[in-house]
Amino acid sequence: MGLDHIVTKPHEALADLLAEDLGAVNALIRTRMASRHAPRIPEVTAHLVEAGGKRLRPMLTLAAARLCGYAGGYHIHLAATVEFIHTATLLHDDVVDESEQRRGRPTANLLWDNSSSVLVGDYLFARSFQLMVETGSLRVLDILANASATIAEGEVLQLSAARNLATDEGVYLQVIKGKTAALFSAATEVGGVIAGAPEDQVKALFDYGDALGIAFQIVDDLLDYGGQSGTIGKNVGDDFRERKLTLPVIKAVAAADDEERAFWSRVIEAGDQRAGDLEQALALMAKHGALEATRDDALAHAARSKAALAALPDHPVRKLLSDLADFVVARVS
Repeated sequence: MGLDHIVTKPHEALADLLAEDLGAVNALIRTRMASRHAPRIPEVTAHLVEAGGKRLRPMLTLAAARLCGYAGGYHIHLAATVEFIHTATLLHDDVVDESEQRRGRPTANLLWDNSSSVLVGDYLFARSFQLMVETGSLRVLDILANASATIAEGEVLQLSAARNLATDEGVYLQVIKGKTAALFSAATEVGGVIAGAPEDQVKALFDYGDALGIAFQIVDDLLDYGGQSGTIGKNVGDDFRERKLTLPVIKAVAAADDEERAFWSRVIEAGDQRAGDLEQALALMAKHGALEATRDDALAHAARSKAALAALPDHPVRKLLSDLADFVVARVS
């Protein structure tokens, strides 16, 4: 099932269902990203927050709270918190990666400077913790604080593992559980916690978000070697040119003979890339079935996320969350 066969995308259906809550989240974000003394803060934040992102992570928090029957107002705070954490990490990531494009637009570090991106990211992290505290839930604070630490840990691990052919699938999985899945799982988990859901449901929400985040990142890494630029928001082969050891490369390296390993060492570790190297890399991945195996991994994690939903109440939101798991992998199905 490809994207062309999906008339109404599940995240759009979720956005419609949660429209009132999302409006409140956006209003709270605009209020809390303001700064009386430093106008650059809302300028930099608005450039990214209002760049047309899907608001997927805050929607997961709102959906989880709705699914668990929450009738209060603190899910709005938590959804805004999740979006602030996500935005802060994007600002920091673009500096670390020396990126020049995000969501089809110039990055904040390119339009302003690295210092502004880092410091505004720090400001958003601080704002996110203010919002967490306002819920009055120590458990929520614990979950989101741990997620923030895990995200940073994943990014640092990625720095040490990058461009090192000794990096295996276990390290890769640890990296993406940090940089992507940690915020997905925290977003869904806190929705259940704020709703006072039973522990088995809170655990199910965590498991759903964790598996969904892993599938999401694997698909993103896979599409770098087989997607379309307009679909993935970057140029095909960018990860290869940036010498990133993503799952398709790791699988191809694990199966490589001496000659192939020398190729990977030259293009990834030494950074000596020449005309035709991307095509050679794709040929080696095809030879060893690396792309197909990566696709299978993504599908398995999507299936795991759907299975976790069985412990949750029968509700229209649950069906949309299941559809979302299918949609995440639809681009490679």
